[in-house]
Amino acid sequence: MYYLNQAQTPIVNALQEWVDKKHAPFYTPGHKRGIGMNSVLKEQWGGAVFGWDLPELPGLDNLQAPTGIIEQAQILAAEVFGAQQTWFLVNGSTTGVMAAILATCGEGDKIILPRNIHSSAIAGIIHAGAVPIFIDPEYDRDLDIAHSITPESLRLALEQHPDSKAVMVVYPTYYGACGDLAAIAEIVHSYQIPLLVDEAHGAHFGFHPDLPPAALTMGADLTVQSTHKLLGSLTQSAMLHLNSSLIDVDAIGRSLRLLQSTSPSYLLLASLDAARQQMALHGEQLMTETIELARIARAEIDRIDRLSVVKLDRDIPGCKYLDPTRLTVTVTGLNLTGFAADEILTSEFGVVAELPSMRHLTFIISLGNRRIDIDRLVWGLTQLATRFTQALPLDLGYVDLQDRILTVMAITPRQASRSPQTSISLDRAIGRISAESICPYPPGIPVLIPGEIITAEALDYLQQILDLGGELVGCNDPTFTNISVVDR
Repeated sequence: MYYLNQAQTPIVNALQEWVDKKHAPFYTPGHKRGIGMNSVLKEQWGGAVFGWDLPELPGLDNLQAPTGIIEQAQILAAEVFGAQQTWFLVNGSTTGVMAAILATCGEGDKIILPRNIHSSAIAGIIHAGAVPIFIDPEYDRDLDIAHSITPESLRLALEQHPDSKAVMVVYPTYYGACGDLAAIAEIVHSYQIPLLVDEAHGAHFGFHPDLPPAALTMGADLTVQSTHKLLGSLTQSAMLHLNSSLIDVDAIGRSLRLLQSTSPSYLLLASLDAARQQMALHGEQLMTETIELARIARAEIDRIDRLSVVKLDRDIPGCKYLDPTRLTVTVTGLNLTGFAADEILTSEFGVVAELPSMRHLTFIISLGNRRIDIDRLVWGLTQLATRFTQALPLDLGYVDLQDRILTVMAITPRQASRSPQTSISLDRAIGRISAESICPYPPGIPVLIPGEIITAEALDYLQQILDLGGELVGCNDPTFTNISVVDR
């Protein structure tokens, strides 16, 4: 029986004991507490950090089957994030999303999910052998941004596929848009199936009343959060939270054991432990400060001529809440694409956005930002606006998500990924079955996934995205002159 409180950091404390212990190390990793580490890294990073890079020594527990300090840290995290049970992830939210699908779907099972799902969900579908039933998210023509799916579109999908085993949604989107999750959860649960939520960008929700509500409080059965994205843990660290009797706890554990490393980084685990403690003790104050920085940034950027900040000031389908700490600035008033603006801001003004897109730049404001960062952001955008007062009008064309031609699935993603494949030119690919998942940014919605029939319209759409300065993720051929197809 553990007697725990949120001021404790079980993993950090246990590691500290080993760091302070004088001993001869005859265990991995090979650098032996930093002694054998490349001198360049030791000089740049400082030697002390390497002493914390330890394996599963006595007293440090086992991530695959925790019964000690990792279990204690996960119990504390579950209490803070409102879960029945929490698992620490050292392979990012990718692992959690895949595990959620593996735990709820098997070979041939249907899972309903939005088309703008993360690529990790496609990987989970392939591993599970599941059949994806896609719903197009709501597309905001004015903003050129895809939001969430609506309860109405989900209800229709479930009426057409009542044998589905699970529903997965994205909450929030990359742009901070949050759908009506409470209504979605009610519909999903009427079919007695679980609602899985990719909450990678929402780990800070629930720590302040001015933020969107956390997914678990809205009826989600399982959420996956990238703790590193918005809170204070190291990159690649994340958490999976379960709050449901509709999902087998043991199935989650089995799935994670299949996917997670058997040699987890204790630097990542310790950072999760510390990030949880930080939010438990100071979360509301930290979020108050963060939201205020975002408010200042939004107000000052709105005063810059020909720039505007995306707001939720009207009824937008698929967007019930907007994360106030996610700042999306429309730059087309400067006759620039977001890609061009990002390049100038980064190289000349030292301002680096999270996500450039065709018409926007998206900035993440988190507990790690300070007023000096906001001042530099506003200064950089002001300089940009001043420089491009006489720029020629920008012709972006019009790539409308609603008008894209939907592809048809011929075989399951798993069948496609396991079939022989060949790379052929685009002009020979029409009518063939795609063996790769191709997602254009923007808008970040897959146009082709493994198993779908390639159409001329889909290829034209992808090429248009490239011509306008976007990029394609998932192509085996980065020049997009060839595409991998199922060889059959």
